[in-house]
Amino acid sequence: MSDFASLRRSLAMAALGVLASVLPFSVAAAEEARTFDDPSRIASIGGSLTEIVYALGEQKKLVARDSTSMFPREAMELPDVGYMRQLSPEGVLSVNPSGILALEGSGPRQAIDVLKKASVPFVEIPDHFTSQGIIDKVRLVGEALGAGEKAKGLEQKVRQDLDAAQKLTADVQSRKRVLFILSTKGGKILASGSNTAADGIIKLAGGVNAVEGYEGYKHLSDEAALTAGPDFILMMDRGGDHGVGPDELFANPALAQTPAGRERHLIKMDGGYLLGFGPRTADAIRELAVALYGNSIGN
Repeated sequence: MSDFASLRRSLAMAALGVLASVLPFSVAAAEEARTFDDPSRIASIGGSLTEIVYALGEQKKLVARDSTSMFPREAMELPDVGYMRQLSPEGVLSVNPSGILALEGSGPRQAIDVLKKASVPFVEIPDHFTSQGIIDKVRLVGEALGAGEKAKGLEQKVRQDLDAAQKLTADVQSRKRVLFILSTKGGKILASGSNTAADGIIKLAGGVNAVEGYEGYKHLSDEAALTAGPDFILMMDRGGDHGVGPDELFANPALAQTPAGRERHLIKMDGGYLLGFGPRTADAIRELAVALYGNSIGN
């Protein structure tokens, strides 16, 4: 890291420390909050949480959202307080929220620590990449907003939809190997390991994550990509001129030699829809399962 970059980081850390020292706070109240005393002006951090709020019919309680909250379209009309992993306490607090509803993994850590110590109640919702994880999200968001009864109805619908979606591939004998690629920047393949949203959705759709042995994301060597032997490549559809097409993707010599490369099997889906683990996940499971196995599944 350059001296200039180090200086910028030090100044940013110092600014967060100063902000934490001047904001009124109650650590116990903030960190232990599960239900907002006043849910009238909620800042929602995390696309799946915002979707759940709308699915509950509680959107009038929202005063702001983060930049990952792009569904439903009406959410885009709310003030944007920034990307959920690059938040600034000033930005979130500038909308004068009565409560902050944040998805686990929001950051940076220093900013979240400041927000948790602020006088504004802070509720953090766990993010587990399973069917039960989605149902738990619905329940916890409902509890936080004082809409527990509505949440029970949504929980039941979400559970039924997820069960039906997973049954589509219950009888599949030969599971497709799927490699989720987050980026190919600089010719380097950044792929998803275990304990990721991509790993979770692949499994729910009846596939097998083609890479194993590590958590999170890491760059794959050409040898590792060949060894993974994916039947399909799965990527987020970024749209416009920013997306990677099959010609560019399979120009990579290692990927070209895999079953996916030989058959040019590339699946692209909207990132929030595919990886959000919210009310639309059952639809994403069905869409991915059909892309992997065809329309004959579940019949």
